Amino acid sequence: MHQGSERDARPLNARQTCFRLAAIGAIVVVSGTAFAYVGGWLDPDRLTPDRVVDALEANSGVHAGFRRNHAKGVCVVGHFESNGAAHALSTAALFERGNTPVVGRLALPGGNPYAPDSSVPIRSFALQFTSPNGEQWRTGMNSMPVFPLATPQAFYEQQLAARPDPNTHKPDPKRMGAFFAAHPEAGAFLAWVKTAKPSASYATESYYGLNAFYFVDAQGKRQAVRWHLEPLGAEAAPAAQPQHDANYLQGDLQQRLTQGPLRWRLVVTLGAAGDPTNDATKQWPADRPTVDAGTVVITRSAPQDDGPCRDVNYDPTILPRGIAISDDPLLPARSAAYASSYERRTGEGPPQSALAPSHSNKPERVQ
Repeated sequence: MHQGSERDARPLNARQTCFRLAAIGAIVVVSGTAFAYVGGWLDPDRLTPDRVVDALEANSGVHAGFRRNHAKGVCVVGHFESNGAAHALSTAALFERGNTPVVGRLALPGGNPYAPDSSVPIRSFALQFTSPNGEQWRTGMNSMPVFPLATPQAFYEQQLAARPDPNTHKPDPKRMGAFFAAHPEAGAFLAWVKTAKPSASYATESYYGLNAFYFVDAQGKRQAVRWHLEPLGAEAAPAAQPQHDANYLQGDLQQRLTQGPLRWRLVVTLGAAGDPTNDATKQWPADRPTVDAGTVVITRSAPQDDGPCRDVNYDPTILPRGIAISDDPLLPARSAAYASSYERRTGEGPPQSALAPSHSNKPERVQ
């Protein structure tokens, strides 16, 4: 042993030194190549998270400190009151009977934090549930019942098609028409958007998870699911009109919260064999069974520039044990793009107040 230790302690000769340096160099080259491939550096035509976020910025501009999508929003705080009904389907601690703290965010789609609230018919609701065991469930939902496109590539191409004309500052209708003609899977969304009207209140909307996931029970059985939120007891609100104040949604939210908490029922839809789990453009049949999992209760709001949701990345793939992602290609793409957006905005510092003046002339577009 002693002799072996002495041999190991001898300095390397020139040949051995060159061999080891070459081995280290090979590892560095392989690792660098892997990172370059992931980053898209070796294939300029490969879709990467940064290219997706670049496209969003090109359409809405760069607003330092703000999210690159759903830029205009407000933080909300509350809890989830589980009734225990979903715990047979999922071992996630938050589905045990009891309360789980929630930090959420209500927002508009698009990257313009100054967009008038009446400019788009869609509202979004993101939630972070934190269980006593430290596990988190993060989910982002929208007030539309179906997503327009099925793949990250199609979503990216849509952003390119929607790029504003430098003269009109609006998307070219012919280019957008050609894009949707090439993507008939958007038909269900386009049919919905033709009749959709922007609500004058976040509180009256239903919010849909859109992507499929799996609940996993104590025996390891996987059940395909989708979920949505249904408002409970919210007083009806009129459709939003351009003459409304550009920031009426936040004012309405604060006014309603002075009268008491806002509530939504969390409804889980159970998929059957053959229901698509990899295509968010396709709704499941309306007769699928549902489970009332409990109630999301919102008790207060806070500005997004310094509120508790400011530094939360609502990555939909952050899941507790008992919930798993499906084969929907949008899920890993959303996760990667959210990370890119998060890195950019947090590197720029906190956003400044984004309340738009009533005469704002910076409308957002449905994309």
